[in-house]
Amino acid sequence: MSKAEGGALQSFKAEFFKALAHPVRIHILEMLREGEQSVQELQGALGLDQSTVSQQLAVLRAKHVVRARKEGTTVRYAVVDPSIGDLLDVARRIFNNQLTGTQTLLRALSREGRRQARR
Repeated sequence: MSKAEGGALQSFKAEFFKALAHPVRIHILEMLREGEQSVQELQGALGLDQSTVSQQLAVLRAKHVVRARKEGTTVRYAVVDPSIGDLLDVARRIFNNQLTGTQTLLRALSREGRRQARR
């Protein structure tokens, strides 16, 4: 692979992750992994206004992360690739590992503080 090809691939990956880099978009994807939903269903579950949900769905559609399907007057959204759910699961495990490491460090700091206080 040439440098140009590698750079294009890295840019593609970065743009993909940028599409995921918003709490509302992550929440939408977590909901859509369970199945298709309309903007109204997402809006109700998220407690957000329609324009906010639509804007976030537009970002996900532009990066081909979700697709829209018209059903009568309703547009239903779904995740394009079910592997997105796997990606979210892996991210959750990574975050859990990081938090576990942080908790271990905090406990160690707390024990150290108690030892110093007894001196």
